[in-house]
Amino acid sequence: MWHDAKSLNTTANGLLAAVLVVCVAAGVWWVSQRPMFDLRTIKVESADDKGLRHVNYLTLRSGTLGRIKGNFFTTNLESVRGVFESVPWVRRASVRREWPNQLIVALEEHEALGTWGEDGRLLSVKGDVFTANVAEAEDDHELPAFAGPDGSEKEVLATYVQLAKWFSPLKMVPESLSLSSRYAWTVKLDNGMSVALGREQNHTTLKARVDRLVGIYPQLASRLENIDTIDMRYQNGLALSSAGLVIPAEGKDGKPGKPVMKKKNSSPIKKPT
Repeated sequence: MWHDAKSLNTTANGLLAAVLVVCVAAGVWWVSQRPMFDLRTIKVESADDKGLRHVNYLTLRSGTLGRIKGNFFTTNLESVRGVFESVPWVRRASVRREWPNQLIVALEEHEALGTWGEDGRLLSVKGDVFTANVAEAEDDHELPAFAGPDGSEKEVLATYVQLAKWFSPLKMVPESLSLSSRYAWTVKLDNGMSVALGREQNHTTLKARVDRLVGIYPQLASRLENIDTIDMRYQNGLALSSAGLVIPAEGKDGKPGKPVMKKKNSSPIKKPT
C-alpha cells in the first residue's frame, strides 16, 4: 500500500474530507451556541380570528416557565408544542422559528360547552374533554352537565345537539344529558323534567321516543303540574311522576274514596289512539 501512490492519495483525500467535515460541524456548533441565538422572545398568537379569551400571560408563564430548553437551533419544536398544549384551555398549538432568536406559537383555545362527569372537567363544543377553571367557563354561559363512559364524549355531544333540535317544538332545552354504563340515555330539560329515553335499538329509537313525547306533552301539561320524570322506554306508552298527580284514596270498604293528592307517584299512561 505504501508504494501505491493512487491508494495513498485516496486515503489522504478521505482523511482530509473527514477532517473538513469535523471542522465544519464544529464551526456550525460553535456558531449555533453564540448568545445571539439564545431565545429572546416567544410570541403567542391566536390560530384563528376568534382571539384568545382564557389563555393569558399569567397562565402561559406558569405553565411553560422552565420547561422550554435550547436555543433557536437546538430547541425541539415538538417538545415546545407539547408544553403549550399542557396549558389549561389550550386545545392545539403550532410552533415555528423566526430568525434569529424567536419562536412563534399559534394557539387554538377550547370552547367549553358544559361540564363532564363529577370531577370538574369540561366538554368542548368539539367533543374534547379537558381540565380548566369551571368558573371561567361559567362566565361565558350556563353549562349543561354531561356524563358517559370513557370514549363516549363525541357521541354524547352529537346526541345533545339532536335532542336540542327535537325538543325545540316544546321550547325546552336540555340542561343535562347522561349515558349510563349500559348505554341508556337520560336527559333533563330546563323545566326540571327528567326524561328516560333508554337504549338505542336502532338509529331511529331516540327520535321516535322524543317525537312521541312531544306529541303528547301538551295534553300532559294541561292536566298535571310539575311533572318530575317521564319514562319513554315503553313501546306504546309512558310512565311519569308528578307532584300534581291525583290518585283516588281507597275507602275502608275497599271502594274508591275521596281523591287525595300524592307527590311523586308514578303512573303508566298509554299512548292515545
